[in-house]
Amino acid sequence: MTDTMPRLEALEVKLKPLYDQLANHRLYSSFRTLADLHTFLESHVFAVWDFMSLLKALQRGLTCVDVPWIPSAFPESRRLINEIVLGEETDVYQGNALSHFEIYLLAMQQCGADTTAIDRLIFALRDGADLHQAMRGSHAAEPAKFFVRDTFHILSEEKLHTAAAAFTFGREDLIPAMFKGFVRDLNRDLGGNLDTFLWYLERHIEVDGEEHGPMALRMIAELCGDDDEKWHEAEQAAIFALQSRLNLWDGIANAIAKNPQ
Repeated sequence: MTDTMPRLEALEVKLKPLYDQLANHRLYSSFRTLADLHTFLESHVFAVWDFMSLLKALQRGLTCVDVPWIPSAFPESRRLINEIVLGEETDVYQGNALSHFEIYLLAMQQCGADTTAIDRLIFALRDGADLHQAMRGSHAAEPAKFFVRDTFHILSEEKLHTAAAAFTFGREDLIPAMFKGFVRDLNRDLGGNLDTFLWYLERHIEVDGEEHGPMALRMIAELCGDDDEKWHEAEQAAIFALQSRLNLWDGIANAIAKNPQ
């Protein structure tokens, strides 16, 4: 395999304008009240949930989960994905093993955000409903529904390199200082009711920036290799995922604008 670093660097350059739009999105300057944060959390939790679906699709495709076991074709990527799963699905919070999704739910409950929609989704899926039925019955906000639809559109292609691109590039790993400052100030005013959410934000920055982000880039390099078509498809998937994230941010910002101030 040739050196894939130039390809990764070229891809990141192409994606930079979209990352800049995300980092400077009007959503971050729109927060004023706890109700505004609730509006954000109640939609964003669906992105936290479907991130886990991307993760498990990659684990299923890159490792062997069948019996009898046979080794998969991607030795480095299977190690990388298993390490990421360990951190994302079974992190340790206050001495307990929990997924980041479950920690996010705890954060919502601690600050009084409504978990009804995401709870309905999980209950319906556990009860055997298909995703379309479960999402419709959740009564989630429209931006959250559209975002989940986009994620599962990528998964429906059943291509590991495009799923890996959406997983790696389509998630928010830039959390502007103004947003963290708003949450810290509000947490102080609320007497610590946002402690869990702050932990989630800091942990997210730590593991994505220092560990999982670089691992995911190596995974894309192995999956695309020297194949020009795969690199092109990975680029298109990354652009699609980032645009979907921008659409989610637009929808949440519009909803916040309708909140009483």
